Amino acid sequence: MSDQPASLHPQTLVLHGGSYRSDPATGAVAVPIYQTTSYQFQDTGHAERLFALDELGFIYSRVANPTTDAFETRIAAVEGGAAALALASGQAASAYSVLNVAGAGDNIVSSTDLYGGTWALFAATLKHFGVEVRFVDPADPENFRRATDARTRAYYAESLPNPKLEVFPIGEVAAIGRELGVPLIVDNTAAPLTIRPFEHGAAVVVYSATKYIGGHGTSIGGVIIDGGNFPWAEHADRFPTLTQPDPSYHGATWLEKAAPLGPVAYVLRARAVLLRDIGAAVAPQNVFQFIQGLETLPLRVRQHNENAIAVANFLKDRPEVSHVIFPAFQTGENARRAQAYLHGGYGALVGFELKGGKEAGRKFINALKLLYHVANIGDARSLAIHPATTTHSQLSEADQLLTGVTPGYVRLSVGIEYIDDIVNDLTQALEASGA
Repeated sequence: MSDQPASLHPQTLVLHGGSYRSDPATGAVAVPIYQTTSYQFQDTGHAERLFALDELGFIYSRVANPTTDAFETRIAAVEGGAAALALASGQAASAYSVLNVAGAGDNIVSSTDLYGGTWALFAATLKHFGVEVRFVDPADPENFRRATDARTRAYYAESLPNPKLEVFPIGEVAAIGRELGVPLIVDNTAAPLTIRPFEHGAAVVVYSATKYIGGHGTSIGGVIIDGGNFPWAEHADRFPTLTQPDPSYHGATWLEKAAPLGPVAYVLRARAVLLRDIGAAVAPQNVFQFIQGLETLPLRVRQHNENAIAVANFLKDRPEVSHVIFPAFQTGENARRAQAYLHGGYGALVGFELKGGKEAGRKFINALKLLYHVANIGDARSLAIHPATTTHSQLSEADQLLTGVTPGYVRLSVGIEYIDDIVNDLTQALEASGA
């Protein structure tokens, strides 16, 4: 848990937030990489208390590690949450966030506006666990209410959906969930610092730390942040994983186990059950890289956002482009949501539709010289991809359209290079596309 004063701003918390100040053995200011599997116990009583969760500490690095703990407490402080759990990937974070409250026979209600990998996880893989995912269009928040029943365990959404880029109505759906006793889980990967989900009622936030948090394309990881703000006990029948006795901990409930620590039952169970048993543990070397990235995140986000606006304005006037997908250009309710939830910019993702369709998209991608053609977002360098033939290719054409992917759609993750260099590369690639 973070013990940082709430008065500090995110720009300061990325450097000073959390429980780590310096290494107690050496005084080192930088967080060390604790490259160890296990930890010496003080005595048998100490070991017994740790295994029973009567005392927090380090047992085995699959479940907790001092390097990872420093990152977790810092990201929780930055996000305004109660506690966090770092994992081996963003996909693991998405899966664990759902499986922590949902089991066979349960369902969650998810926005249709999702990254392709999350759609595949929800539409296909979770079925093997017996978890139904009900997809609804977030254009009308009431669709979440209409899809809810007694076995609904969570709502799930991306704050700035990749690739649709229409801001999700966090406050509206969170309010419906609070009324019905359903927590909202928000994947905020595409909008760190720019969107603050907990301030609008989200209960849980997940990230692919691989993206903007890391920022340099070197490490895979994810994180779940517990807002500590959802009244699980008031809806005990809906959340048996948290409120009913757990036989692996001698019949204690997770609300009871978490009581001395604060409102962290959700994330405590994710660590002590899912991470312990399924084991998607993040390597301490990767976490070290995430800490370095987190320290410069506000600076990078500012430049990402500034460059993205310039790129979007450039594309809007190009004859090869029929349509630019970017929050600043939206109208009606989407524009209102962008104004309500985005602060300091519109994000670094820019989509556009080429008049020449799929073939023009291929030619554009192949002509790029500066921008990288990779399946990622959030790097300091600019990236481009054609989702219909890559990230969303496993979806049917109908499901692609639901997520915002059309045959000629190209997605850019705008980096922090000098803007003229980015625009010059886009110019020559557009000219080569034949659109």
